[in-house]
Amino acid sequence: MKTLDTAGPTAGGRESTGETLAIRGGRPLNGRVEVKGAKNLVTKAMVAALLGESVSVLRDVPDISDVEVVRSLLEVHGVTVRDGDEEGTLHLDPSGAVSAHFEEIDAHAGASRIPILFCGPLLHLLGEALIPDLGGCRIGDRPINFHMDALRAFGAVVDKSYEGIRITAPNGLHGADIELPYPSVGATEQVLLTAVRAKGTTELRNAAIEPEIMDLIAVLQKMGAIISYEPNRVILIEGVESLRGYDHRAIFDRNEAASWACAALATGGDIFVGGAKQQEMLTFLNVFRKAGGEFDVREDGIRFYRGGPLKPVVVETDVHPGFMTDWQQPLIVALTQANGRSTVHETVYENRLGFTAALVQMGADIVVHPQGIDSSTRRVPRRALEQAAVINGPTPLHGADVEVPDLRGGYSYVIAALTAEGESTVRNVGIIRRGYEKFFTKLAALGADFDVIG
Repeated sequence: MKTLDTAGPTAGGRESTGETLAIRGGRPLNGRVEVKGAKNLVTKAMVAALLGESVSVLRDVPDISDVEVVRSLLEVHGVTVRDGDEEGTLHLDPSGAVSAHFEEIDAHAGASRIPILFCGPLLHLLGEALIPDLGGCRIGDRPINFHMDALRAFGAVVDKSYEGIRITAPNGLHGADIELPYPSVGATEQVLLTAVRAKGTTELRNAAIEPEIMDLIAVLQKMGAIISYEPNRVILIEGVESLRGYDHRAIFDRNEAASWACAALATGGDIFVGGAKQQEMLTFLNVFRKAGGEFDVREDGIRFYRGGPLKPVVVETDVHPGFMTDWQQPLIVALTQANGRSTVHETVYENRLGFTAALVQMGADIVVHPQGIDSSTRRVPRRALEQAAVINGPTPLHGADVEVPDLRGGYSYVIAALTAEGESTVRNVGIIRRGYEKFFTKLAALGADFDVIG
Protein backbone atom coordinates (compact mmCIF):
# COMPACT_ATOMS: atom_id res chain seq x y z
CA MET A 1 0.00 0.00 0.00
CA LYS A 2 1.31 3.42 -0.85
CA THR A 3 1.73 6.09 1.77
CA LEU A 4 -1.19 8.10 3.05
CA ASP A 5 0.26 11.48 2.06
CA THR A 6 -2.94 12.10 0.09
CA ALA A 7 -5.19 10.48 2.67
CA GLY A 8 -3.68 11.38 5.99
CA PRO A 9 -3.39 14.75 7.70
CA THR A 10 -2.51 17.57 5.36
CA ALA A 11 -0.31 20.52 6.14
CA GLY A 12 -3.35 22.28 7.51
CA GLY A 13 -4.08 19.46 9.91
CA ARG A 14 -7.13 18.19 8.01
CA GLU A 15 -7.45 14.73 6.50
CA SER A 16 -8.00 14.67 2.75
CA THR A 17 -11.25 12.94 1.85
CA GLY A 18 -10.14 11.63 -1.56
CA GLU A 19 -12.88 10.62 -3.96
CA THR A 20 -11.93 7.06 -4.90
CA LEU A 21 -10.30 4.12 -3.13
CA ALA A 22 -8.75 1.04 -4.71
CA ILE A 23 -9.15 -1.68 -2.07
CA ARG A 24 -7.58 -5.12 -2.05
CA GLY A 25 -9.60 -7.31 0.28
CA GLY A 26 -9.45 -10.72 1.84
CA ARG A 27 -7.47 -9.89 4.96
CA PRO A 28 -8.77 -9.32 8.50
CA LEU A 29 -8.64 -5.92 10.17
CA ASN A 30 -6.65 -6.01 13.40
CA GLY A 31 -5.56 -3.29 15.80
CA ARG A 32 -6.88 -0.35 17.76
CA VAL A 33 -8.88 2.73 16.80
CA GLU A 34 -10.10 5.61 18.94
CA VAL A 35 -13.53 7.20 18.76
CA LYS A 36 -14.24 10.76 19.85
CA GLY A 37 -17.47 12.59 20.52
CA ALA A 38 -20.66 11.56 18.74
CA LYS A 39 -21.44 13.42 15.54
CA ASN A 40 -25.09 13.41 16.57
CA LEU A 41 -24.29 15.26 19.80
CA VAL A 42 -21.34 17.45 18.92
CA THR A 43 -23.04 19.27 16.06
CA LYS A 44 -26.12 19.99 18.22
CA ALA A 45 -24.05 21.11 21.20
CA MET A 46 -22.26 23.56 18.91
CA VAL A 47 -25.64 25.05 17.94
CA ALA A 48 -26.63 25.21 21.62
CA ALA A 49 -23.70 27.57 22.23
CA LEU A 50 -25.80 30.27 20.49
CA LEU A 51 -28.11 30.25 23.52
CA GLY A 52 -25.41 31.21 26.03
CA GLU A 53 -24.30 34.65 27.11
CA SER A 54 -20.70 33.54 27.60
CA VAL A 55 -18.13 31.31 25.91
CA SER A 56 -18.83 27.57 25.67
CA VAL A 57 -16.13 24.89 25.61
CA LEU A 58 -16.82 21.60 23.84
CA ARG A 59 -14.36 18.70 24.19
CA ASP A 60 -13.71 15.48 22.23
CA VAL A 61 -14.90 17.10 19.01
CA PRO A 62 -14.13 14.83 16.03
CA ASP A 63 -12.41 16.18 12.92
CA ILE A 64 -15.25 15.42 10.50
CA SER A 65 -16.88 17.44 7.75
CA ASP A 66 -20.23 17.79 9.55
CA VAL A 67 -18.42 19.64 12.34
CA GLU A 68 -16.78 21.90 9.75
CA VAL A 69 -20.22 22.66 8.27
CA VAL A 70 -21.64 23.71 11.65
CA ARG A 71 -18.51 25.69 12.45
CA SER A 72 -18.89 27.59 9.17
CA LEU A 73 -22.57 28.23 9.82
CA LEU A 74 -21.81 29.57 13.29
CA GLU A 75 -19.09 31.81 11.92
CA VAL A 76 -21.33 33.18 9.18
CA HIS A 77 -23.74 34.11 11.99
CA GLY A 78 -20.98 36.01 13.79
CA VAL A 79 -20.00 33.37 16.36
CA THR A 80 -16.26 33.20 17.07
CA VAL A 81 -15.05 29.59 17.00
CA ARG A 82 -11.46 28.76 17.87
CA ASP A 83 -9.53 25.59 18.58
CA GLY A 84 -8.41 25.01 22.16
CA ASP A 85 -5.00 23.85 23.33
CA GLU A 86 -6.31 20.31 23.87
CA GLU A 87 -6.87 18.41 20.61
CA GLY A 88 -10.54 18.17 19.76
CA THR A 89 -11.56 21.17 21.86
CA LEU A 90 -13.58 24.11 20.55
CA HIS A 91 -14.26 27.48 22.20
CA LEU A 92 -17.49 29.08 20.96
CA ASP A 93 -18.21 32.75 21.65
CA PRO A 94 -21.72 33.90 20.56
CA SER A 95 -21.34 37.52 21.68
CA GLY A 96 -21.06 38.82 18.11
CA ALA A 97 -23.99 36.86 16.64
CA VAL A 98 -25.74 38.48 13.66
CA SER A 99 -28.26 37.54 11.00
CA ALA A 100 -27.08 35.86 7.81
CA HIS A 101 -28.56 35.78 4.30
CA PHE A 102 -30.11 32.76 2.59
CA GLU A 103 -27.22 32.63 0.14
CA GLU A 104 -24.58 32.60 2.88
CA ILE A 105 -26.34 29.89 4.85
CA ASP A 106 -26.91 27.78 1.75
CA ALA A 107 -23.29 28.13 0.64
CA HIS A 108 -21.95 26.93 3.99
CA ALA A 109 -24.59 24.27 4.70
CA GLY A 110 -24.10 22.31 1.49
CA ALA A 111 -26.07 19.05 1.78
CA SER A 112 -26.39 19.28 5.58
CA ARG A 113 -29.76 19.55 7.28
CA ILE A 114 -28.27 21.13 10.40
CA PRO A 115 -29.48 24.72 9.61
CA ILE A 116 -32.97 23.79 10.76
CA LEU A 117 -31.72 23.37 14.34
CA PHE A 118 -30.51 26.97 14.36
CA CYS A 119 -34.15 28.13 14.37
CA GLY A 120 -34.91 28.24 18.10
CA PRO A 121 -31.60 29.76 19.22
CA LEU A 122 -31.68 32.37 16.42
CA LEU A 123 -35.29 33.30 17.17
CA HIS A 124 -34.35 33.94 20.81
CA LEU A 125 -31.18 35.79 19.87
CA LEU A 126 -32.11 37.75 16.74
CA GLY A 127 -35.85 37.38 16.26
CA GLU A 128 -35.61 35.53 12.95
CA ALA A 129 -34.12 32.43 11.33
CA LEU A 130 -33.58 31.63 7.67
CA ILE A 131 -33.58 28.08 6.37
CA PRO A 132 -32.51 27.31 2.77
CA ASP A 133 -33.42 24.12 0.91
CA LEU A 134 -32.24 21.18 3.01
CA GLY A 135 -30.13 18.24 1.89
CA GLY A 136 -28.75 15.21 3.72
CA CYS A 137 -28.06 11.58 2.90
CA ARG A 138 -30.28 9.93 0.28
CA ILE A 139 -31.82 7.43 2.69
CA GLY A 140 -35.45 8.47 2.51
CA ASP A 141 -37.82 11.38 2.81
CA ARG A 142 -37.09 13.30 5.98
CA PRO A 143 -39.78 15.98 6.04
CA ILE A 144 -39.34 19.05 8.19
CA ASN A 145 -43.01 19.34 9.09
CA PHE A 146 -42.32 18.02 12.63
CA HIS A 147 -39.91 20.93 13.11
CA MET A 148 -42.21 23.56 11.61
CA ASP A 149 -45.24 22.37 13.58
CA ALA A 150 -43.23 22.52 16.81
CA LEU A 151 -41.98 26.03 16.08
CA ARG A 152 -45.52 27.21 15.31
CA ALA A 153 -46.64 25.76 18.65
CA PHE A 154 -44.08 28.06 20.34
CA GLY A 155 -45.60 31.06 18.54
CA ALA A 156 -43.26 31.28 15.54
CA VAL A 157 -44.50 32.45 12.14
CA VAL A 158 -43.27 30.38 9.20
CA ASP A 159 -43.14 32.00 5.74
CA LYS A 160 -42.02 30.09 2.65
CA SER A 161 -40.42 31.64 -0.41
CA TYR A 162 -38.42 30.53 -3.43
CA GLU A 163 -35.24 31.02 -1.37
CA GLY A 164 -36.30 28.82 1.53
CA ILE A 165 -38.12 29.41 4.81
CA ARG A 166 -38.12 32.58 6.94
CA ILE A 167 -39.18 32.10 10.54
CA THR A 168 -39.99 34.99 12.89
CA ALA A 169 -41.39 35.40 16.40
CA PRO A 170 -43.14 38.81 16.45
CA ASN A 171 -44.61 38.17 19.91
CA GLY A 172 -41.74 36.14 21.31
CA LEU A 173 -41.77 32.42 22.01
CA HIS A 174 -43.88 30.79 24.72
CA GLY A 175 -44.04 27.34 26.25
CA ALA A 176 -46.04 24.75 24.37
CA ASP A 177 -47.78 21.41 24.72
CA ILE A 178 -46.33 19.22 21.98
CA GLU A 179 -46.79 15.57 21.08
CA LEU A 180 -44.63 14.25 18.26
CA PRO A 181 -46.28 11.83 15.80
CA TYR A 182 -43.04 9.83 15.91
CA PRO A 183 -40.14 10.06 18.41
CA SER A 184 -37.96 11.96 15.94
CA VAL A 185 -34.46 12.80 17.16
CA GLY A 186 -34.27 16.00 15.13
CA ALA A 187 -37.68 17.26 16.23
CA THR A 188 -36.87 16.49 19.88
CA GLU A 189 -33.65 18.50 19.55
CA GLN A 190 -35.62 21.33 17.96
CA VAL A 191 -38.04 21.46 20.89
CA LEU A 192 -35.24 21.36 23.47
CA LEU A 193 -33.22 24.12 21.81
CA THR A 194 -36.35 26.30 21.51
CA ALA A 195 -38.11 25.59 24.81
CA VAL A 196 -35.22 26.34 27.17
CA ARG A 197 -35.64 30.10 26.73
CA ALA A 198 -39.34 30.24 25.84
CA LYS A 199 -41.65 31.85 28.39
CA GLY A 200 -43.43 29.25 30.49
CA THR A 201 -43.30 25.47 30.55
CA THR A 202 -43.13 23.09 27.61
CA GLU A 203 -44.31 19.49 27.79
CA LEU A 204 -42.95 17.27 25.03
CA ARG A 205 -44.58 13.85 24.63
CA ASN A 206 -43.37 10.95 22.50
CA ALA A 207 -39.87 12.40 22.64
CA ALA A 208 -36.73 10.69 21.39
CA ILE A 209 -34.58 9.46 24.29
CA GLU A 210 -31.34 8.50 22.52
CA PRO A 211 -28.14 8.83 24.60
CA GLU A 212 -27.18 11.83 22.44
CA ILE A 213 -30.48 13.51 23.41
CA MET A 214 -29.72 12.89 27.08
CA ASP A 215 -26.25 14.36 26.57
CA LEU A 216 -27.74 17.44 24.91
CA ILE A 217 -30.03 17.82 27.92
CA ALA A 218 -26.93 17.64 30.12
CA VAL A 219 -25.32 20.42 28.05
CA LEU A 220 -28.41 22.61 28.37
CA GLN A 221 -28.67 21.96 32.11
CA LYS A 222 -25.05 23.09 32.51
CA MET A 223 -26.09 26.30 30.76
CA GLY A 224 -28.82 26.93 33.32
CA ALA A 225 -31.83 25.19 31.72
CA ILE A 226 -34.43 23.37 33.81
CA ILE A 227 -35.29 20.08 32.09
CA SER A 228 -36.74 16.92 33.57
CA TYR A 229 -37.31 13.56 31.94
CA GLU A 230 -40.42 11.66 32.98
CA PRO A 231 -41.59 8.11 32.16
CA ASN A 232 -43.15 7.23 28.80
CA ARG A 233 -41.03 9.58 26.68
CA VAL A 234 -42.18 12.80 28.34
CA ILE A 235 -39.78 15.73 28.74
CA LEU A 236 -40.66 18.88 30.71
CA ILE A 237 -38.78 22.12 30.06
CA GLU A 238 -39.24 25.22 32.21
CA GLY A 239 -38.14 28.25 30.24
CA VAL A 240 -35.54 30.59 31.75
CA GLU A 241 -34.66 34.19 30.88
CA SER A 242 -30.98 33.60 30.15
CA LEU A 243 -28.37 30.90 29.78
CA ARG A 244 -24.60 30.87 30.16
CA GLY A 245 -21.88 29.01 28.31
CA TYR A 246 -21.00 25.40 29.09
CA ASP A 247 -17.91 23.23 29.45
CA HIS A 248 -18.71 19.72 28.26
CA ARG A 249 -17.00 16.55 27.06
CA ALA A 250 -19.17 14.91 24.40
CA ILE A 251 -20.52 11.38 24.69
CA PHE A 252 -18.60 8.89 22.53
CA ASP A 253 -19.79 8.06 19.01
CA ARG A 254 -21.61 4.75 19.38
CA ASN A 255 -22.33 4.66 15.64
CA GLU A 256 -18.65 4.70 14.78
CA ALA A 257 -17.92 2.14 17.52
CA ALA A 258 -20.56 -0.22 16.11
CA SER A 259 -19.19 0.30 12.60
CA TRP A 260 -15.71 -0.88 13.60
CA ALA A 261 -17.25 -3.79 15.51
CA CYS A 262 -19.04 -4.91 12.34
CA ALA A 263 -15.78 -4.52 10.39
CA ALA A 264 -14.11 -6.98 12.79
CA LEU A 265 -17.05 -9.36 12.40
CA ALA A 266 -17.13 -9.18 8.59
CA THR A 267 -13.38 -9.53 7.98
CA GLY A 268 -12.70 -12.01 10.79
CA GLY A 269 -10.55 -9.43 12.53
CA ASP A 270 -9.93 -8.21 16.05
CA ILE A 271 -10.47 -4.49 16.73
CA PHE A 272 -10.21 -2.63 20.02
CA VAL A 273 -12.36 0.51 19.96
CA GLY A 274 -10.94 2.98 22.45
CA GLY A 275 -13.53 5.22 24.06
CA ALA A 276 -16.48 2.87 23.47
CA LYS A 277 -18.69 2.17 26.48
CA GLN A 278 -21.01 -0.71 27.22
CA GLN A 279 -24.10 1.00 28.57
CA GLU A 280 -24.93 3.00 25.44
CA MET A 281 -24.39 -0.07 23.24
CA LEU A 282 -26.33 -2.76 25.13
CA THR A 283 -28.76 -3.46 22.29
CA PHE A 284 -26.01 -3.61 19.68
CA LEU A 285 -23.84 -5.87 21.84
CA ASN A 286 -26.67 -8.39 22.24
CA VAL A 287 -27.15 -8.66 18.47
CA PHE A 288 -23.38 -8.74 17.91
CA ARG A 289 -23.09 -11.73 20.25
CA LYS A 290 -26.07 -13.53 18.69
CA ALA A 291 -24.42 -13.14 15.27
CA GLY A 292 -21.28 -14.93 16.48
CA GLY A 293 -19.23 -11.98 17.65
CA GLU A 294 -17.50 -11.67 20.99
CA PHE A 295 -16.46 -8.61 22.94
CA ASP A 296 -14.42 -7.74 26.00
CA VAL A 297 -15.49 -4.64 27.90
CA ARG A 298 -12.58 -2.77 29.41
CA GLU A 299 -12.18 0.49 31.25
CA ASP A 300 -10.86 2.35 28.20
CA GLY A 301 -12.93 0.72 25.47
CA ILE A 302 -14.32 -2.50 24.00
CA ARG A 303 -12.54 -5.23 22.06
CA PHE A 304 -14.59 -6.79 19.21
CA TYR A 305 -13.77 -10.08 17.45
CA ARG A 306 -15.32 -13.24 16.03
CA GLY A 307 -16.20 -15.94 18.53
CA GLY A 308 -16.64 -18.65 15.90
CA PRO A 309 -18.73 -19.17 12.74
CA LEU A 310 -21.18 -16.34 12.10
CA LYS A 311 -24.85 -17.06 12.79
CA PRO A 312 -28.00 -15.66 11.18
CA VAL A 313 -30.06 -13.16 13.15
CA VAL A 314 -33.35 -11.30 12.85
CA VAL A 315 -33.08 -7.57 13.51
CA GLU A 316 -35.72 -4.84 13.70
CA THR A 317 -34.43 -1.29 13.67
CA ASP A 318 -36.15 1.14 16.00
CA VAL A 319 -35.68 4.32 17.98
CA HIS A 320 -33.68 4.04 21.21
CA PRO A 321 -33.52 1.76 23.14
CA GLY A 322 -34.03 -0.34 20.02
CA PHE A 323 -31.48 -1.35 17.40
CA MET A 324 -30.33 1.82 15.63
CA THR A 325 -30.94 2.21 11.92
CA ASP A 326 -27.33 3.42 11.60
CA TRP A 327 -26.12 0.02 12.82
CA GLN A 328 -27.90 -2.19 10.30
CA GLN A 329 -25.90 -1.29 7.19
CA PRO A 330 -22.44 -2.41 8.37
CA LEU A 331 -24.06 -5.38 10.13
CA ILE A 332 -25.62 -6.57 6.85
CA VAL A 333 -22.13 -6.82 5.36
CA ALA A 334 -21.14 -9.21 8.16
CA LEU A 335 -24.39 -11.18 7.79
CA THR A 336 -23.47 -12.03 4.18
CA GLN A 337 -20.87 -14.31 5.81
CA ALA A 338 -23.26 -15.94 8.32
CA ASN A 339 -24.40 -19.55 7.98
CA GLY A 340 -28.09 -19.26 7.20
CA ARG A 341 -30.84 -16.75 6.53
CA SER A 342 -30.88 -13.39 8.31
CA THR A 343 -33.64 -10.80 8.14
CA VAL A 344 -33.24 -7.08 8.79
CA HIS A 345 -36.46 -5.08 9.17
CA GLU A 346 -35.77 -1.38 8.53
CA THR A 347 -38.57 0.62 10.18
CA VAL A 348 -37.01 4.08 10.48
CA TYR A 349 -36.09 5.19 6.93
CA GLU A 350 -37.81 3.93 3.81
CA ASN A 351 -34.83 3.91 1.43
CA ARG A 352 -32.03 2.73 3.66
CA LEU A 353 -31.75 -0.73 2.12
CA GLY A 354 -30.98 0.55 -1.36
CA PHE A 355 -27.27 0.19 -0.63
CA THR A 356 -27.62 -3.62 -0.74
CA ALA A 357 -27.70 -3.57 -4.57
CA ALA A 358 -23.94 -3.01 -4.60
CA LEU A 359 -23.44 -5.90 -2.16
CA VAL A 360 -25.39 -8.15 -4.56
CA GLN A 361 -23.07 -6.93 -7.31
CA MET A 362 -20.19 -8.16 -5.13
CA GLY A 363 -21.74 -11.62 -4.78
CA ALA A 364 -24.10 -11.32 -1.80
CA ASP A 365 -27.50 -13.05 -1.81
CA ILE A 366 -29.81 -10.30 -0.56
CA VAL A 367 -33.46 -9.77 -1.44
CA VAL A 368 -35.15 -6.50 -0.43
CA HIS A 369 -38.89 -6.57 0.27
CA PRO A 370 -40.12 -3.01 -0.45
CA GLN A 371 -43.26 -3.39 1.69
CA GLY A 372 -41.53 -5.14 4.57
CA ILE A 373 -42.31 -8.59 5.95
CA ASP A 374 -44.96 -9.36 8.53
CA SER A 375 -44.28 -11.95 11.19
CA SER A 376 -45.86 -13.20 14.40
CA THR A 377 -42.53 -12.65 16.16
CA ARG A 378 -42.27 -8.97 15.30
CA ARG A 379 -41.82 -6.70 18.33
CA VAL A 380 -41.50 -3.27 16.68
CA PRO A 381 -44.83 -1.91 15.40
CA ARG A 382 -45.04 -2.00 11.61
CA ARG A 383 -44.80 1.29 9.71
CA ALA A 384 -46.10 2.04 6.23
CA LEU A 385 -42.64 3.04 5.01
CA GLU A 386 -40.70 0.03 6.27
CA GLN A 387 -38.65 -2.39 4.16
CA ALA A 388 -36.93 -5.68 4.91
CA ALA A 389 -33.77 -7.37 3.64
CA VAL A 390 -33.35 -11.14 3.61
CA ILE A 391 -29.68 -12.16 3.55
CA ASN A 392 -28.71 -15.74 2.70
CA GLY A 393 -25.18 -16.77 3.56
CA PRO A 394 -22.44 -17.42 3.57
CA THR A 395 -21.60 -16.06 0.12
CA PRO A 396 -18.06 -15.22 -0.91
CA LEU A 397 -17.75 -11.58 -1.93
CA HIS A 398 -15.63 -10.47 -4.87
CA GLY A 399 -14.25 -7.11 -5.95
CA ALA A 400 -16.46 -4.65 -7.81
CA ASP A 401 -16.71 -1.00 -8.86
CA VAL A 402 -19.22 0.75 -6.57
CA GLU A 403 -20.22 4.31 -5.68
CA VAL A 404 -20.96 5.48 -2.15
CA PRO A 405 -24.65 6.49 -1.74
CA ASP A 406 -24.65 7.86 1.82
CA LEU A 407 -22.60 7.97 5.02
CA ARG A 408 -23.31 4.56 6.61
CA GLY A 409 -23.80 2.83 3.27
CA GLY A 410 -20.44 4.20 2.16
CA TYR A 411 -18.69 2.80 5.22
CA SER A 412 -20.38 -0.52 4.54
CA TYR A 413 -19.09 -0.59 0.95
CA VAL A 414 -15.55 -0.11 2.19
CA ILE A 415 -15.92 -2.96 4.70
CA ALA A 416 -17.49 -5.17 2.02
CA ALA A 417 -14.53 -4.43 -0.26
CA LEU A 418 -12.12 -5.33 2.55
CA THR A 419 -14.03 -8.57 3.12
CA ALA A 420 -14.09 -9.48 -0.59
CA GLU A 421 -11.45 -11.32 -2.56
CA GLY A 422 -9.76 -9.26 -5.25
CA GLU A 423 -9.70 -5.52 -5.85
CA SER A 424 -12.63 -3.13 -5.57
CA THR A 425 -13.00 0.48 -6.61
CA VAL A 426 -15.09 2.54 -4.20
CA ARG A 427 -16.01 5.99 -5.51
CA ASN A 428 -17.33 9.12 -3.79
CA VAL A 429 -15.79 8.16 -0.46
CA GLY A 430 -15.64 11.81 0.62
CA ILE A 431 -19.15 11.36 2.05
CA ILE A 432 -17.68 9.03 4.68
CA ARG A 433 -15.76 11.93 6.24
CA ARG A 434 -19.11 13.38 7.34
CA GLY A 435 -19.08 10.98 10.28
CA TYR A 436 -15.73 9.14 10.50
CA GLU A 437 -12.66 10.99 11.71
CA LYS A 438 -9.30 10.21 10.01
CA PHE A 439 -10.95 7.32 8.23
CA PHE A 440 -8.07 6.42 5.89
CA THR A 441 -5.52 6.67 8.68
CA LYS A 442 -7.57 4.32 10.87
CA LEU A 443 -7.98 1.82 8.02
CA ALA A 444 -4.24 1.81 7.46
CA ALA A 445 -3.58 1.29 11.17
CA LEU A 446 -5.83 -1.79 11.08
CA GLY A 447 -3.89 -3.31 8.18
CA ALA A 448 -6.23 -2.48 5.31
CA ASP A 449 -4.63 -2.64 1.85
CA PHE A 450 -5.79 0.29 -0.26
CA ASP A 451 -4.73 3.22 -2.40
CA VAL A 452 -6.29 6.64 -2.79
CA ILE A 453 -6.59 7.07 -6.55
CA GLY A 454 -8.68 10.18 -6.86
